[in-house]
Amino acid sequence: MYSEIGAKINKLRTEKKLTLKNLSDLTNLSVGFLSQLERGLTTVAIDSLYNIASALEVDINYFFTFAKQIDNVVLKSYERELIFMENDQYIQYHLSNSLTDKKMFPRLIELYPKKSNESVVPYTHEGEEFIYILEGILTFYYNGGKYELYPGDSIHINSNSPHNWENNTNKLVKLIMVNTPNRFNENPNDYQFFSDKGEN
Repeated sequence: MYSEIGAKINKLRTEKKLTLKNLSDLTNLSVGFLSQLERGLTTVAIDSLYNIASALEVDINYFFTFAKQIDNVVLKSYERELIFMENDQYIQYHLSNSLTDKKMFPRLIELYPKKSNESVVPYTHEGEEFIYILEGILTFYYNGGKYELYPGDSIHINSNSPHNWENNTNKLVKLIMVNTPNRFNENPNDYQFFSDKGEN
């Protein structure tokens, strides 16, 4: 998937006669990172991809290959599509056949154990966020508080209050997350994603 995204970025950048330095200046992403991304050698967070899409004047959906619209409202487990993997920290999967005409954005997330002692920085964004824990123990930070969420626990927050999460265990954490608004059904110029995990 990332080689495909990188190839599309390279094609657009070349067509617009932009150098990697030009794109770096427009996105605040390093030249080295952009070079690796174009060659399919690194992953990219959705917020960084949005910055690139904005700089290249395309909708973020340009970079994704979506399955054809399915009339059936049921999504079978074997039909579930990976959205993206960030920094080997977590993987997200679609839980809907179609996101283009829906208000909610449902995902299945697999969060891997934290690899370093890097501190978690709370962040904010528009909308609401609902999380239900399927497996493992999630440490969730919200509005100055710290919560340990176990299987069967849930949390429902206003996303404009500072929040973030981490997996402080040595086990995988699986959760269902539902966000509003649905970022795949909005003007890309208003797009802010739910990640504050670094440059990529």
